[in-house]
Amino acid sequence: MNKKEMKDKDMHSSNEIKGQTQEIPGKEDEMDPRPIYDNKANKGYDRLKDKVAIITGGDSGIGRAIAVAYAKEGAKLTIVYDTSDEDAKFTEDEVKSYGGEVLLIKGDLGDSTFTQKVVDKTIKKYSKIDILINNAAEQHPQDNLEDITDEQMEKTFRTNIFSIFYLTKRALPHLKEGSSIINTSSITAYRGSSSLIDYSSTKGAVTSFTRSLAKNLAKKKIRVNQVAPGPVWTPLIVSTSPIEKVESFGASTPLQRPGQPVELAESYVFLASDGATYITGQTIHVNGGEVING
Repeated sequence: MNKKEMKDKDMHSSNEIKGQTQEIPGKEDEMDPRPIYDNKANKGYDRLKDKVAIITGGDSGIGRAIAVAYAKEGAKLTIVYDTSDEDAKFTEDEVKSYGGEVLLIKGDLGDSTFTQKVVDKTIKKYSKIDILINNAAEQHPQDNLEDITDEQMEKTFRTNIFSIFYLTKRALPHLKEGSSIINTSSITAYRGSSSLIDYSSTKGAVTSFTRSLAKNLAKKKIRVNQVAPGPVWTPLIVSTSPIEKVESFGASTPLQRPGQPVELAESYVFLASDGATYITGQTIHVNGGEVING
């Protein structure tokens, strides 16, 4: 076992994180320890063979883990990201290391015209779309409601929920019976967060969107589900949290540690696979043991 594998192994059984902060949006390769995005022992089972998936926020964090897992399962990918070219290129290389085909598209999903470009470029390359994963998000903690500026609130809503409306609307004409839409919600949508009021509100909207669209598309046999992560070790955390919160991140969960992106990925694989053909409008909670009624 090499040093990196030992480090990754230790992270699964420990909540020991060094105090650190980064500028937004944060870089995965500068985190200590680095997030775990791949389980090398899982070689994949072709559960998504020849499926075409769009993954937003796919350059790092949970999105990177999903991209790697999907590549192992035989999917062809479009990865949409906003700023981090370095993280996106690393994810592209990881996907290709498993024989995966990948298209990188950079831009702001809060811009409705850009979402049309994402769909157009995907169709041009692959001629179809089977899976849409709305995962991109941002957060900007504030201790008081009065500190949330109009600009911050609009930006958070544009990235976290407007983008889902925009991209899903444009992808929908290309989806067919058996297609799957998977959204990333959050534990904060269910229990709230005193310092993430606008972020939690957007995730509540994602949850309502998921349930409503699932009913709307049931007649077309297109399934819509979501994953609601708890505390997960991603660049979003070190770029938006003070050092003292980073050091204790995830310690309050029953498992007493943060989750790793790789521990979320299998949920997204399952929901897109033939193993979940009777599941729609539902939420998989991956949060380290906190019981959520909803």
